[in-house]
Formats: sequence, structure tokens, C-alpha cells
Amino acid sequence: MMPSAPLPRACWTSFISLLLVCCLLPPGTQGQEFQLRVEPQNPVVPAGESLLVNCSIDCPSAELISLETSLLKESVGSGLSWAAFHLSNVTGDTQLLCSGFCNGSQMIGFSNITVYRFPERVELAPLPPWQPVDERLILRCMVSGGAPRDHLTVVLLREEKELGRQPAGKGEPAEVTVTVLATRDDHGANFSCCTELDLQSQGLGLYQNSSAPRKLRTFAMPMTLPRLVVPRFSEVETSWTVDCTLDGLFPASEAQVQLALGDQMLNATVVSHSDTLTATATAKAEQEGTQEIVCNVTLGGESRETRENVKAYSFQGPNLTLREPNATEGTTVTVTCAAGPRVQVTLDGVPAAAPGQPAHLQLNATAKDDRRTFFCNATLEVHGVILHRNRSVQLRVLYGPKIDRAKCPQRLTWKERTMHILQCQARGNPNPKLQCLQEGSMFKVPVGIPFLVRLNHSGTYYCQAASSRGTDILTVMMDVQDRNPIAITIVLAVLTILGLVILVAASVYVFGVQKRRDIYYVRQSSTRLPLAPKQPDEAVAVELS
Repeated sequence: MMPSAPLPRACWTSFISLLLVCCLLPPGTQGQEFQLRVEPQNPVVPAGESLLVNCSIDCPSAELISLETSLLKESVGSGLSWAAFHLSNVTGDTQLLCSGFCNGSQMIGFSNITVYRFPERVELAPLPPWQPVDERLILRCMVSGGAPRDHLTVVLLREEKELGRQPAGKGEPAEVTVTVLATRDDHGANFSCCTELDLQSQGLGLYQNSSAPRKLRTFAMPMTLPRLVVPRFSEVETSWTVDCTLDGLFPASEAQVQLALGDQMLNATVVSHSDTLTATATAKAEQEGTQEIVCNVTLGGESRETRENVKAYSFQGPNLTLREPNATEGTTVTVTCAAGPRVQVTLDGVPAAAPGQPAHLQLNATAKDDRRTFFCNATLEVHGVILHRNRSVQLRVLYGPKIDRAKCPQRLTWKERTMHILQCQARGNPNPKLQCLQEGSMFKVPVGIPFLVRLNHSGTYYCQAASSRGTDILTVMMDVQDRNPIAITIVLAVLTILGLVILVAASVYVFGVQKRRDIYYVRQSSTRLPLAPKQPDEAVAVELS
């Protein structure tokens, strides 16, 4: 191995002379039985360290023991057959040559110094801001410094998993690459590289240096465009909803969405679920004409954009008005329906003369017109589509109270102690108050609710409906009949007496039948006694069983 620094001229001279001497020595003189030892033999030392070298000959008459090296050396001691030297600032691999003489013969010995140093820089090259899924990713690790290179290995890692390893090589800086296929699972994973300086064969250890980790972000952007849902038509100054959806995004939560109406950016609410992203906003056109809605979705430096047109129109009205919302009966009422330009209005089925012109209707208000509803229909053509809008208004006519003769009979015949309802109704605007009072006594009979009819309800009633617009009176005759007249009482008395007679006759009949059904037994005389004549006045003993 070549020395790492040029030798001084004096060293070169002695070194060349020594080599010539070795080459010119007779073969017999170099094959002596004595040996020259260099210790340590082939040492491995850290860069910049010092080293103590000992040259020794096991010859009892050794002399002129010396050390040839390109390093700075200092003699630190010598003896009969040895010499020690201190080498300082060992920075590179070099060879040591010890020489000496034994019985006039020159002896030489060699030792190779190996210097090791840790890499000054181990760095993973910056990863792309976003890496497409299912595409190849090249990982590069740069290593500056480090020796010996033939013992230096570079390892690339995903988290703790080894992706590949290669020797560092001789370049400066050394660059090691590994190609992997990016997946969704790699999103958010840390990648790094490390070096391994393996000096275990030299009796040392395995030394590792690691780079700072770098986080990878992977993404998937579909080729399809976002689905933009907007209305075809929109009225000026009227808010409407914009929906934009894109499927197949990964990671959908990190995508950026922009919704715009012309040059106006919309305040969108973005929601992501799995691989689907949805943005919703509220838009409003401020002037007529065609407005462009744009939805732009950006992820990983790629974007997908959809544009749709919304036709903004102005549809004013219709405005439906009554000159007198509360008209008095008999007055003239005017109804007007009007709308904006290009709008055709129709009032109660009668169209206006031309688009943009109002429609009128006049009538003489009557009681039948109270609560009458007028309808106005407005139509506007927007790019071949007919749009409709309706309005309605109700007319109130003020008129005096009127009792409905059909629902309030003028003559009633009822039975006493029965439940009935006096069905009388009155109409008017404002609503009248209806009450029925008995003539003379001013007794009030309930109206519209059930009540128990008595004899004193008979008579003539004046039913009066009154309001601020006047009064209306209807006479009702109520005839209440007694439920128990004298004939009925006599019939009931006769029936009662007849029932008592029948009850008595039935009792006598039942008693007589029971008597006839009794049983009698006659006591017979003994057969042992003689027969005697019967006395006329002798009673016959009868024993009732």
C-alpha cells in the first residue's frame, strides 16, 4: 500500500539504500535462523491516534536496529536486541519497515498500519414532496468519509425494515441507491440509511452511523374529473348550493379543494370519507348572464378540475295587490298583478296584453265575494325553459249580519223533557253575535248547543244577529208539548186496576187446586175383634197423613 504522504529526501535515500543492500546480500546471509519482529503486527488504529512500535531481533549480537516509515517517529528506547519508536498523528494507511544487523547480516521485518475512521456524513437524499402510489421510488444515501472502505457497508431502511445494503465503494462521497415500489402503506413512513464499519475481523467491533429519518408522503390521484352538481338556472341574488365530489383519492383528507364562482372564491366545507372527498358551498349570482363554476382538487402536485355554467336570470314578481283589502259591500274593487320585464302574467285565467305589462280585474264587492281568493301566475322563458311563479291574495268584504233562514226554522214543535239544539247561524263581516230572546220574559234560549226542553220554553223568540255593520232579526215560534195528558193517566189507572183483579183471581185458583190434591188415610179395625154396629153419632176418626 502506498504511503499517504511523500517521504522526505533523507528518508527516501536511506530507504532506497536499504532496499539495495537487501537485494545485493548473498542468499545465504538472508536465510539465517534468527528473526526480526515488528510489534504490533498489522495494527488497526483510529485516525489521528499515536502508535508505539517495537522492533526486536532474537540475535544476541544485534545492532543498528532502525525503523523506516513516512510517519513522524521518535525513538523512545533501545536495548541489546530491540528498539522502540513512537509514531504520532497516524492519519492514513502505511507500511512499517524494521531493519537490523546480526553477525554482519541485515534482517528486515514489515507491518502494515490500517487506519479507520467513521463517516463524516451519512445522509438520505431528500424524498419527493409527494410520491405517486405504485411508482418506483429511488432512495439515495450519500456517505462522506469513512475508512477502510472495503469494510464499510451502506444499509437503507424503512422504519426498522432493511430494504437493501451495498458496499460504500471508493467514490467520495459514496452514493448508494435502492429502488422500491411506493404503496399506500408507505404514506407517513420514515426512511433512513446507516453505515456499518465492520472491524470484527481485526479484533474490534461493528460501528454504525445513521442518517436523520425522512418521512414519505404517497398519494393516488384518479384520472376521472370531479363531479360538480349545480343548478342549470339561478335567480339573481338568490343563494344556491354547490357540491363537488371526487372518488379514488388517497389520502383524501389531505387534498385541497377550491370552489369559485367566476373570480369569486367560495367558502367551501370539505368532508372526506375513505377515498371520497366532498366539498359544499353556497353561491349567489349578483347579475344576469352565464356564470362559470369551477371545482379544482389538488393533491400531490396534481390537480383535477371541472367547470360548469349556471345561467343567472332576473325574475321579478309577480306582485298581486288589492286597492282595498277590506272592501265595503257595494264598492268597486280593483285587483292588479304585475311583474318584471319579459314576464307574462295571468290574473284569474286572463293573461295580460303583453309580457312585462300588468293584468287588472275590477268587480263590485258583494257578500259572496268575502274571502274570495285571486290567483296570479307569472311565466318567464330562460334559454328555452319556462319558469313559473304564483301569487294569491284574499279579499275581505265588510257586510251586515244575515241569519240563514234555511238553517234556522221559524216554527219548532218539541216534547217536554227532551234534548234539542236550536240550529241557527248568522254570517257577516265582522262576525255578528247571535242570541234568541223569548218575547215578554226576555228568557234566552241557548243557540247551537244541546239543552233540556221544558214547558216554559214555549213561546215566541226573537233571534237577533248584531255587529258593527247592523242587525238582522228572525222570529221563531217554539211549541213544547206535555209528555203525560189526562187520557193517558186514565188508561194507566184502568190498566192498574185490571192488573190487581187478575192477580187476585190467580191466587184463588192456585189455592183451590192445592186443596183438591190433599191425601187421606182410614184406620181399619182389628180382625180379631167382633163386628159391632156403627153408632149414628159416632165420629169417624180421620188421620191426615
